[in-house]
Amino acid sequence: MEGKLIESRRHHSVIFPTTLTLFMLGLFKRSEAGSKPGWLERLKGGLANTRSQLGGLFVGRRIDGALFEELESALLSADAGGAATQYLIAGLRVRAKKRGLESAEQLKVELHAMMVEMLSPLETSVDCAAHRPFIIMIAGVNGAGKTTSIGKLAHLFQSHGHTVLLAAGDTFRAAARAQLVAWGEKNGVTVISQQSGDPAAVIFDAIQAARARGIGVVLADTAGRLPTQLHLMEEVRKIKRVIAKADGQAPHEVWLVLDANTGQNAVNQVRAFDDSIGLTGLILTKLDGTAKGGVLAAIALARSNPALARSRDARSQSNDVANRPIPIAYIGVGESVDDLRPFNAAEFVSALLD
Repeated sequence: MEGKLIESRRHHSVIFPTTLTLFMLGLFKRSEAGSKPGWLERLKGGLANTRSQLGGLFVGRRIDGALFEELESALLSADAGGAATQYLIAGLRVRAKKRGLESAEQLKVELHAMMVEMLSPLETSVDCAAHRPFIIMIAGVNGAGKTTSIGKLAHLFQSHGHTVLLAAGDTFRAAARAQLVAWGEKNGVTVISQQSGDPAAVIFDAIQAARARGIGVVLADTAGRLPTQLHLMEEVRKIKRVIAKADGQAPHEVWLVLDANTGQNAVNQVRAFDDSIGLTGLILTKLDGTAKGGVLAAIALARSNPALARSRDARSQSNDVANRPIPIAYIGVGESVDDLRPFNAAEFVSALLD
């Protein structure tokens, strides 16, 4: 089945692919040419810098004060942040004393266990069959990999038997629209788009089109914005309200795409977008060579740790939910269509340490 680009509120097909579309599809083909390592090997490759820093600390050493100091520095360098680093170091000191550990290798085993315990609450599963259409609203700052992640999600959901429709809600950037169109043709799915105008109206039309066609999943792109751009943050709140008008139970998921290379700034982005639109999940992208990966530890403690937690506004849910970390729905390690997978804590920690 070929994908279609449908102009919002006009509902007719237009001729494409464009030159840009063909160019981008060529990039897709080149990136997928030939064999490549399996998922875990690619993830290990993406975290190689951090793994070499951390792993080298535990070779042929005994536990002493210098080891803890070096480990603390390495965790901070890996973007774990002050609160998560203190939590891990304090816990390791307690475990080492309580269990009579002597070698650095024994301490590494405990660090592995502590990090799996810390990150396991970030795991989640997505049941796209729970509602039809299942509407996922996706936000993020420019350059985080938002539109690319939407294309990969479309491929992933299709591989699980779901029909997908894309809503090009980033009406301010022609490049974003063209990129989503390219992904639409790549995956053979319809893209509801408009060259300019109200993003919320485009997404509203997309939901109506999905309902009329019996489409299972709607992936709604929104314009990239910085949390400090208050007028744009108000717009993304408007989009969420309009989605709720189109479907009283929607959006069923609200995800923020994060660039793994932004370090502790990612924690600030999570706070700002969560306060604004109430996030239900995160997508961490670009774990493909330079990313450090430790920011997940900071995200895991961002709500539960008093040093990082922020008060919720009047719309906040129960304390239990408010203190629960925002889960990582998916992580991405490259540019190919299959370089996006559900987050698995044990797998991630193994790639980071082993």
